[in-house]
Amino acid sequence: MTLHASRVATADRHVTVISHTPAITVWSQRYFGAWWNATRVTAPYTGPVVYADVAPGEARHAVRCVRDSPHDTCTYAGSEMLYRRDHQGVIAVQPDHGLAYRYDPDTRRLRITGSDDTRVAMAAARLARELVRASLLADGWVILHASAAVKTGGAVLTLGDKGAGKTTTALLLARAGYRLLANDRVFARVEDGEVRVLPWPAAAAIGLGLLDALGLYDDVRARVLAGEGLHPTQHPRVTQALLGGHRRPLRQDNGKELKPQFFPDQLTAWLGMRLATEAHAAMVLFPRIDPDGTPSSDGPGRGLAGSDLFTAATEDRYPDVFGLTTAASRTSRQGLAAALAALPSRSITLGHDTKAGTEFLAEAADPHVEDA
Repeated sequence: MTLHASRVATADRHVTVISHTPAITVWSQRYFGAWWNATRVTAPYTGPVVYADVAPGEARHAVRCVRDSPHDTCTYAGSEMLYRRDHQGVIAVQPDHGLAYRYDPDTRRLRITGSDDTRVAMAAARLARELVRASLLADGWVILHASAAVKTGGAVLTLGDKGAGKTTTALLLARAGYRLLANDRVFARVEDGEVRVLPWPAAAAIGLGLLDALGLYDDVRARVLAGEGLHPTQHPRVTQALLGGHRRPLRQDNGKELKPQFFPDQLTAWLGMRLATEAHAAMVLFPRIDPDGTPSSDGPGRGLAGSDLFTAATEDRYPDVFGLTTAASRTSRQGLAAALAALPSRSITLGHDTKAGTEFLAEAADPHVEDA
């Protein structure tokens, strides 16, 4: 059988996804290509490798082996994962998703099998990203809870707690002519006194209300009505809301908002945004959303806080079962905090008027413009 391979690379680090099912490697090219460099390659394959195949029998056998042996459990990507370690590394299974994993840390080879090509493709892309992430963290990169938008002269980083307005700020800047580098997380590292930033490839979550306010809702709904699909992690209630023409924010009983989930390439193809693959930070914004407020500058920003750092302790969907990553060094975090503190920064307020917010940010995000 023919082997297909996609090489995913950023900042001189790479991983290769290999499969007998072309849809699996095509998925990785689509998922990473907009923000990281994802291309088709042929043997020999160097560095870490993810072998991913549709092999239901192999996956079922792995499930039996793990269940019949002492094992640990966790919730991984929304379903129960059973896993155990042996002399060859880690073997893990997700029975509800029909997935099995075997990781050998000595060779950095990961084998993924399952019964459904979409689930296998999603798992392969997720773990490929984790392997690259591990290499970047070992090289001194730090992951920030931040959005980033890029224009000539550098990137505007937006920091803040969940719900502060990071995604809103990035999308408004995109409307103002910036290229979107990230809407939720970024890799950052100090190089020659500057803060270099890279994207964190992931499905982009944009709320129904924000899509409507940005004037994007009708085009997205038309595509869904025509049979085009968003990312499979999207909750079915969101799809039904789009089909039914509902525009108000959609929430679960616990208050968490359910949002449309876009593939990275759909940000361009569906929403008309230009994307950036890397940049150097030029300034930092700290927004807050006041639904009834008007856009305003509220003074200088704060320093980097612990909540701004994405760590194993804040990872709530993909615990590091395979032992891939180590924490960013304290020296890296301290150096990054100092470099960010040296950049122009502002605390800002945004309201729900996206036109006014876009016009305000076009000026406020310019590091050369001082507050009056």
